[in-house]
Amino acid sequence: MTEEQTIEQMEMELIAEECRITTDEIVEYPPTALSLGEKISTTDGDLKIPIPIGTYGNFSFVQAPPKTKKTFFISLLAGVYLSGKNNYGGDIRGNRNDRCLIHFDTEQGHWHSQRVFKRVEDMSGLKYLGCYITYALRTINYKQRLRFIEWTLEQNKGYNGLVIIDGIADLVSDVNNLEESNLCVQKIMEWSARYDCHIITVIHSNYGNDKATGHLGSFLYKKCETAIALEPNSVHKENITVMCKLSRGYAFDNFDFSVNKYGLPFVVGNVYDPLKDYIVQKPKHIEIPF
Repeated sequence: MTEEQTIEQMEMELIAEECRITTDEIVEYPPTALSLGEKISTTDGDLKIPIPIGTYGNFSFVQAPPKTKKTFFISLLAGVYLSGKNNYGGDIRGNRNDRCLIHFDTEQGHWHSQRVFKRVEDMSGLKYLGCYITYALRTINYKQRLRFIEWTLEQNKGYNGLVIIDGIADLVSDVNNLEESNLCVQKIMEWSARYDCHIITVIHSNYGNDKATGHLGSFLYKKCETAIALEPNSVHKENITVMCKLSRGYAFDNFDFSVNKYGLPFVVGNVYDPLKDYIVQKPKHIEIPF
């Protein structure tokens, strides 16, 4: 064989070793990074498994029209992931296990990005956060963003947990560019598997419909583990409704979140706002002290 053929043979053998699945092998269900509720998984009803928002080794995305508090929702998830659970996240649970949360903001400048990152810290309720790595990537171009995210994940190899990319449209020059959109989503799939992390990214919805924007949105929808949609609540105008549009496993139930006067998002339905801003919902069987 020529040198080129030998290299090709070696590459194909490595891929075969990495990708081969045998049906007699016991493959465990991937652990959840974020979950909401539990599901009975056996006919005997003796085993409950968490309903995943996202599992390690996969990716999900959040889509929403403008002004639907997407970044607030991401902060809500990030705060829960850091702490496992907190007063803001309701029944959402994080399964961090000493891994890192890596948070990339591609749209905002340093001042606004830092406000978002500090909000996550405030909501976690932890004095010592552990590994929370934050970057604002607005000042570099889309090709550099892709390379830098990959470099960061490689530097943190073995400790990557939840990776947030807010938003993915800034990793391509045009969301309707087929080649770039396909490459971007392939990178997200590759990173989540190679670094055994869960990646959450954010994209706008098209004007006039509920589809994620462009070819990039279409590729995300086809390849993701979970597609999450946000939309304003038509009855309670201050609330945003969170819906699971697509899940490869069990779909979590819809829920609402809102933002208090301190700029902190919380799941509606908690007994009270953690900062005692106002009563969110008062169950009849619980007396709330004032």
